[in-house]
Amino acid sequence: GIINTCTVTREADAKSRQAIRRFIRLNPDAFIAVIGCYSQLGARTIAAINGVDLIIGNQDKLSVLDYVTQGKNERPIILRERIDREDFSISFAGELPYNKRANLKIQDGCDFMCSFCVIPFARGRARSRDFDNLLEEARSLADRGVRELILTGVNIGTYNSMGREIMSVIDELNAISGIDRIRISSIEPTTVPLEIFDRMRDPGHALLPFLHLPLQSGSDKILQLMRRKYSVSEYTEFVQYAFRTVPDICIGTDIMAGFPGETYEDFEETCGLFIEQSLAYCHVFPYSERDGTLAARRTDSVPVPERNKRCARLRRLSAAKRHDFQVRFLGRETEVLFEDPRDEFWPGYTPNYIRVLCKSRQNLANRLARVRLDRISADFVEGTVAEILD
Repeated sequence: GIINTCTVTREADAKSRQAIRRFIRLNPDAFIAVIGCYSQLGARTIAAINGVDLIIGNQDKLSVLDYVTQGKNERPIILRERIDREDFSISFAGELPYNKRANLKIQDGCDFMCSFCVIPFARGRARSRDFDNLLEEARSLADRGVRELILTGVNIGTYNSMGREIMSVIDELNAISGIDRIRISSIEPTTVPLEIFDRMRDPGHALLPFLHLPLQSGSDKILQLMRRKYSVSEYTEFVQYAFRTVPDICIGTDIMAGFPGETYEDFEETCGLFIEQSLAYCHVFPYSERDGTLAARRTDSVPVPERNKRCARLRRLSAAKRHDFQVRFLGRETEVLFEDPRDEFWPGYTPNYIRVLCKSRQNLANRLARVRLDRISADFVEGTVAEILD
């Protein structure tokens, strides 16, 4: 068994250990390999878990099968080399369901060294995927019916492989036959080239009007303590420019609550900024102390119950903002790419990331259709198929 782990928070560490122990209990005779971020930073702790045979950090995790042996090991083998900064390639194989949006990893690691973040230690410094290798996988996915690619990585806006930057990736993917949609996942606001908005406005380009721009805090004081690379005014000016340029764009964000030194007034600034700006939703995270980070050395921590209280408020605000964003589009028609059905109900997403559910007896799997957005229901919008486009 292969267990991929996360270490972004203390809770993630604990859940990783629980998953390892649970898998060993259910499969006592299996060869157990633990890979990923927690393996990179917590190898000694993992090695103390009875039943683990192999521990591999992020440098070699994609080659895990090369190290799996037939028998159990008396002591776990630990492979946790320093992560290099060279461009990397990924081997890809296997079949995917026909109607599947697919992630395409283009980058890994990060150089930004935010004071709260352990990712540069767990994933290494920024490095890019070989340009030809990622295009080869994209063509393979298109040949197997994938129509939407989601670009992923740790800090994808810093992509640079042999002088090719993220706009080169986007435009080359756009040229691949069968790829109708390209969606950017989370991207740092200071790394977004303005040409992206030209592509989003171009009806002949596959890039979708969606961005997830981490904010983390609406207080300049806290942003400086976090060692973020922008001020509140720079962030808000960029968001406002995006909406002036692409009016129907969906912009979501990340917000961290309870960073050391965050006063109630600092938190109120964050809530106020989120409410005032045209942000459609936020992913909310309580601050989590991580050994080795600058923030973990601070002595002015916010009590955990207060962190959780602030997170709860932000989640309520996020639900209200998402509802308001969806209301803007009720009664309008938009394109939806449909996924697997649930009974006779077909889920899918609009270009600007509104989740839609339509009832239809037609086979809509992996098909594009024009849909009228009728009403909001729970966490999706009910729609009516107006026209099937392919």
